[in-house]
Amino acid sequence: MFGFVTEKTVVKRVMTIAGSDSGGGAGIQADLKAFAANGVHGTSAITAITAQNTVRVADVLALPPTLVASQIDAIIEDIGVDAVKTGMLPNAAIIDMVARKVAEHGIAALVVDPVMVTSSGARLLEDDAVDAIRGALMPLATLVTPNTREAAVLTGSAVETPDDMRRAARSLAESTGARAVLVKGGHLDGPATDVLYDGSEFAEFTERRIDTTSNHGTGCTLASTIAANLAKGADLRAAVASAKAYVTNAMRAATPIGAGHGPLNHFYMLGADRE
Repeated sequence: MFGFVTEKTVVKRVMTIAGSDSGGGAGIQADLKAFAANGVHGTSAITAITAQNTVRVADVLALPPTLVASQIDAIIEDIGVDAVKTGMLPNAAIIDMVARKVAEHGIAALVVDPVMVTSSGARLLEDDAVDAIRGALMPLATLVTPNTREAAVLTGSAVETPDDMRRAARSLAESTGARAVLVKGGHLDGPATDVLYDGSEFAEFTERRIDTTSNHGTGCTLASTIAANLAKGADLRAAVASAKAYVTNAMRAATPIGAGHGPLNHFYMLGADRE
């Protein structure tokens, strides 16, 4: 049941800087749904427009870096921001611009999801973008959330076991200056376990693996929910644990859509579970 907003109500504000998914499963569409479901006001700076569905990405158009910067400035000068989540940043010019804006505006809570490839296998960034993510953006990050495939690209080493995940998390934190790294194990066999390294200690977060095709946008949703939790004042481990549970429930409650990898049910809590 929704209540009335009073003058004393404080709504936290979280911005997603990411690409648009025309199928509504990932990107800014997933981020904004996750923000709303987790009780924060979501804003967006779009970096790219994609033509995609649950099966394939048909086309991608990266926006000019100056337009990305203008969106960020417009949001912050009026609405403000308590946390930022980045997703698809298709080229080095956009990444460098985003990094400059993060530093310029003194953004303290930054979750970097280094989106590289879609669930259907489509590559979403240019070759020069990997070095820019490592060198320009990750040093500013509160948390970086690569899956095992992305962690392998970022470290240059295979990430195929839990030990590999721990090594990759520590390596990325120490080599880039990111304050924490969460390596997601969704592509490995066994339970869905993610490994967090916070600069001094490791923590693991495990949920039962769900056999479903409704898994498009899981990484976007996890990172955006963590950002929402950080904006609301949660510590890092609590933010990750809550986000992990939310994504699992959203997958479990989803109704299959399309012929490929469909979206989650971000608002499962508003109605009965779906069969």
